[in-house]
Amino acid sequence: MRYLEDFAVGDVFELGETTVTEEAIVRFGREFDPQPFHVDPAAARESPFGGLVASGWHVASIFMRLFVDSLLDDAGSLGGLGVDDMHWKVPVRPGDVLSGRAEVVEARPSRSNPERGVLGVRMQLVNQRGETAWYCTAYSLLRRA
Repeated sequence: MRYLEDFAVGDVFELGETTVTEEAIVRFGREFDPQPFHVDPAAARESPFGGLVASGWHVASIFMRLFVDSLLDDAGSLGGLGVDDMHWKVPVRPGDVLSGRAEVVEARPSRSNPERGVLGVRMQLVNQRGETAWYCTAYSLLRRA
């Protein structure tokens, strides 16, 4: 298990990649964000996007899956504290390959509980063209060693 002390400001973690499918975009859109450009390819062609695009919340969820599988599942996570500056920069379309990256921007002991600390991570998804599709900075509680 990784504890707060195992992370240092400046550490960078490559989290792997995933291909976004039309089926996944539509499935997520139908359940959580049923706007026409997320669920109906024909209507999406008439939208400002000119085609089907993933919901921003789907994109954030894709990152979270990569993050948990590659890093957080092996850490002493005690839950999230919040997210700052979340941005969707370019649309995510069917067939896009997204790569996840996490950079530690803060790692400090808790002021109120010496058994835990705060981990701040700059989270990013980049598509196959090298464009940043999404980013944010998130903070969570971690166990200390």
